[in-house]
This record gives sequence, structure tokens and C-alpha cells, in this order.
Amino acid sequence: MKKIAIGLLGLGNVGSGVVKLLSDNADAIESRLGARVEVKRILVREVDKPRLVEVDPALVTREVSDLLHDPDIKIVLELIGGDDPAREYVLGAFAAGKHVVTANKLLLATHADQLLDAAEQKNVDLFYEASVCGGVPVLRALREGLASDRIDQLLGIVNGTYNYILTKMTDERRAFDEVLREAQAQGYAEADPALDVDGHDAHHKLAILVALSFGTRAPLGSIYREGIRHIAPVDIQYADRFGYKIKPLVIARDIDGRIEARVHPTLIPKRWLLASVDGVFNAVYVSSYALGHSMYYGRGAGMMPTAVAVVSDIIEICRDILAHAPGTASARMRRSPRTQRPFHDIGDLASRYYFRFSVLDRPGVLAQIAGVLGEHAISISEVVQEGKREGGERPVTVVVTTHMARERNVQSALAQINRLASVVERTRLLRILES
Repeated sequence: MKKIAIGLLGLGNVGSGVVKLLSDNADAIESRLGARVEVKRILVREVDKPRLVEVDPALVTREVSDLLHDPDIKIVLELIGGDDPAREYVLGAFAAGKHVVTANKLLLATHADQLLDAAEQKNVDLFYEASVCGGVPVLRALREGLASDRIDQLLGIVNGTYNYILTKMTDERRAFDEVLREAQAQGYAEADPALDVDGHDAHHKLAILVALSFGTRAPLGSIYREGIRHIAPVDIQYADRFGYKIKPLVIARDIDGRIEARVHPTLIPKRWLLASVDGVFNAVYVSSYALGHSMYYGRGAGMMPTAVAVVSDIIEICRDILAHAPGTASARMRRSPRTQRPFHDIGDLASRYYFRFSVLDRPGVLAQIAGVLGEHAISISEVVQEGKREGGERPVTVVVTTHMARERNVQSALAQINRLASVVERTRLLRILES
């Protein structure tokens, strides 16, 4: 039986899942592939550290050269994350003529062109299915299943931590800080949660999704990003009252040849399928010309779900190696490798909006707010005021939803409203998506 040797850069959560999956499913993989995949080397920072899986100590090394210079190793798995040294190691693997599988969304969002060029020059492959939505085969669907179609719109929940926190806040009407602390204690959120709750992780993933969906480079600076720290239980309560749920969406659209791409919490109708995607689950909803609507759903993170995607990439590369056709897959990872399409500025966005004002309940306050909104061509759909009048010196909550308005007009109007003497807190804004 033929053997194909691989090397792992990292033996953390995902690396341990890969080792376990290759061991537990060894016979099934061998029967499908016609060859056995064997782990030959594993790069770690601490050789004697306790592991999630048992591995032969002889496989473990602290020297990356032990992987890159081993002629038997055909595929390198980059599972350490971050920018450098991950990028340096991947480029080193390509230079040594080795194929690479990675789950590193930051690396791909910021260095995709450099990495794909380096792979093509050496006629080797770069695969990264696990970089978006873990074990959910979203990238493969976009790259292969929808290769003949034209994608018009993509909506998704692509960060489990982001979604878990909002789900707990929604179900239990608890404050963000409290739910975040609990998520950190349970291991769902990092000690520094900024990557997740401020939308950076989803930002990187959307850049990859846009590139595959619309055949264009997607500079991170062209994608609007907003996190969830400003959402309060009262916003969830009002969303429910109006028939919505707040979900942490990535949104990408092709609008007359220009790409709109944004990451932010959004009010969506409770009847939508995406509104039922809760907890740590991910989903991507795609609208395309020929197929229409399709959705890809499942666990987006975790040791075994992510390992499924990584090992699937390994198997695909192994098939090319056995067919003596290496390097063909990297070319398929692009649609239009050198295309740069224009992106919409967030100020051009046309959307409905939800505003939450905290104001002193004095005569004429609502008229002032409505007047400013009207001056900026913002039409009010609904208004709700909560709180008792007590001489006008205690703040009350006023919630407004709008008809379609332009983002730059909204920002100008809120800047003016926030300067009013009767407004006691910065206005909270959420966007509404209905079609």
C-alpha cells in the first residue's frame, strides 16, 4: 500500500483533531484514497507539554527545518494561526516543493495573492477549506458546486463565539459583559475576546468568501466592520417586539458590478432560516442566478469539525499526487486571480435602521429628533417611547425604526441629534435587513 507522509505545524486543538481523525478513520480514508496518510513530523513549541492526543514522542520537534527539509513529507499542515511565523513557514514549504493545507483565515485574508503565486510557481497546492466555517464545506461549494453559477448575494453567521454570546443574550436577556465572562469561563471565548466580539475574525472570513464568490481581491479596508459590544438586552427586547432577531452577519452583494461587503450585527426577520442559527453554529446563505437560494449549515469551530475540513483537503491533495497532477488545485482556488472590482463605501449603503435614543422627557424632544431626521431625508416607520414622565429630568428610552435611508445621511443626522441638550447618551444604531 502506498503511503503519503504529512507534517503538522502545531498540535493544539485543531492539530490534535487532525491526528485523532487520521487515526480513527484510517481504514476508511485508505479505502477511499488507495493510500495511507501518515503523520511523520509535528512542530511544537514545548516538547514535554501535555497533549489532547497521544503521539509518538519521536514525531515531535521544535525545529521547523525537520519538516521542511524532509523529502518524504509531501504535505504540510499550517495550524499555528496568526501572521508570521505562519506565513514564513508556508512560503518555506512551497519553496521546498511541498503542498500546504491551512485553517488560517488571517493569513489568507492578508496574503492570499503572495501565497497562491508562490504555490503556482512551485506547482504545488494550497488548500484552506477549514479557514471559514470549520467543517461546513462552504468554500468547496463556492469554488466547485457553484462554479457555473453567478452569485448575487451572500449572508452568513461565520463566528461561533460571536453567535453564542448573542444567542445567550437573546434567550436569557442578560448583558453582554456578563455573558462574555461566562463564555470565557466555559472556553467559548478567549481571554482577549476582541478577535471575535469586535468582528475581526468574521472580517477575515468575509474577505475569503468575497474573493471566491465574486472573483475579486477583497482588501480588508474595503469591508466595513462592527462588533457587538454596544448591544444591550433592551435592544434584543425591542427587536423581538418588532418581529426581528439580532444576528452577527457577514453580508456581501454584487450591486451593478460593485461589491458591497460588511460585517455587523443586524436585525433580521424571525421567520428567516438564519434567525434560527443559534449557539456556536455557523451558516452561509447564498443567492445565485441559476440555483436560487442555498444554505450551508453546521458547526463552525471545534477540534473535530475543523479537523474534518483539514483532512478533506489532505485527501484531495493526495488524490492529485496519486494522479500525478499536483499543483492543479491551487489554480482552481481562484476565479479571477488578478481582478480588482470596485467596492461600495459604507456611506453609500441603503438600508432600514433601528435607533435607540436616551432622552430627557421634555416637551418637543420627539419633534426635535423627527425634525433632524427629516432634514436628512430619513423617514420614520415606527416610534416607541418607554418610561414615566418625572419632571423631564430623568431619561426615557425612545426607539425609532426607519424606512430605507442612506448611511451617510444617518450618520450625519445622529451626530447632530447626539449634540442636543436633551439627549443624554450616544444613540445606538442597528441596521435592518429584510430582503
